[in-house]
Amino acid sequence: MAKKVLILGGGFAALESAIWLKKYGFDVTVVTNREYMYVYPISIWIPTGEYKFEDCIIDWKELSRVHGFELKFNKVKKIDIKNKKVECENDESRCDFDYLIIAIGADKVKHKGSEHFLSICGAPEESLKIKEKLDELIKRGHGKLAFGFGGNPKDPSNVRGGPAFEVMFNVHHKLKKLGLRDNFEITFFAPMPKPGARMGQKALKIMDAWFDRLNIKQIKGKKITEFVKDGVIFEDGSKLESDLTMFIPAGNGPELFKDTGLPLNEAGFIKINEYCEVMHDFDETSSDKFPIFAIGDSAAIDGPDWRAKQGHLAEVMARVTAYNIKMMEEGKEARKEYISHINILCLMDSGDGAAFVYRDNKRAILIPLPVIGHWMKKGWGWYFKNSKLNKIPRIPGM
Repeated sequence: MAKKVLILGGGFAALESAIWLKKYGFDVTVVTNREYMYVYPISIWIPTGEYKFEDCIIDWKELSRVHGFELKFNKVKKIDIKNKKVECENDESRCDFDYLIIAIGADKVKHKGSEHFLSICGAPEESLKIKEKLDELIKRGHGKLAFGFGGNPKDPSNVRGGPAFEVMFNVHHKLKKLGLRDNFEITFFAPMPKPGARMGQKALKIMDAWFDRLNIKQIKGKKITEFVKDGVIFEDGSKLESDLTMFIPAGNGPELFKDTGLPLNEAGFIKINEYCEVMHDFDETSSDKFPIFAIGDSAAIDGPDWRAKQGHLAEVMARVTAYNIKMMEEGKEARKEYISHINILCLMDSGDGAAFVYRDNKRAILIPLPVIGHWMKKGWGWYFKNSKLNKIPRIPGM
């Protein structure tokens, strides 16, 4: 009888691990609180109207049918490791599983006045609210726009800077096409002195030149005190006035993790070894002890100072985990690790092109790709959705 794997989560890591574990012959159940998987990297085009909301989702029921795993639509309320029990809002029964994979994602760092900003990396519905507000300002014909992202000193790896840049550049491009760009003041802000430094020093210089060319103001190195209805208040008492504030808070470990007994880092993410396994140390002699893995944003990842949690790394961790579970079940000592796969890789879209960004331990690259870069990113979105549904072949490693 096939061993059972329970996967908690509904993002890149959860889906990829489910796909591979089914290929390896396991009985897989995914618990997710949404009926669709939201493809965040391509949601950057919702605010400008280039994509509709439905263009950025994949139906979990269809994914389940294609790959053969079971689905439970529910929100996880409690993870009780000692009693091998996962409680959900609408179902408190003991789950029957042999392996547990935690891929729930992350919460957001709390900010005073958070009701006064919208986030492209928050709840999916917020992308539509950004579009609605932007459309209002375009109809008005002028406005002040602020785009930014925050940091978490307790775990710098869980920062989402790229999407903030992308939405801002795409809004600039839209306003330019409409002939309204000169009527709008666009400002980028971030509390760290060198936002985007993880891309490398050369990339920072290119970005600064890009900002100057697009007439985008910058406020860097000022800590945020609070968000207000018409802007952002900084620690030095200064204020950035804004009609629309789009801000991406850094990630924090979910509150859900605090009472699990699992080992957590200072930011609340689950500590893992290089094989993505959680090294919990209670009930060592219990016959009910079982392997637990944490992947994607839920995990505290090791690696270089510039490391960043991205979708492709979440998928690497998922494949590593699936392989290691297979080896465990076969009684083999072979294991795969995720740390050597850590890099920064993205196409930073600007509406009229993109920049190819790559960094590893040997090099840091930012290459502008006018026009073609934009279509390359759109091509990736098409590939991602269709390959996950097995409508087209998957490219190894993607």
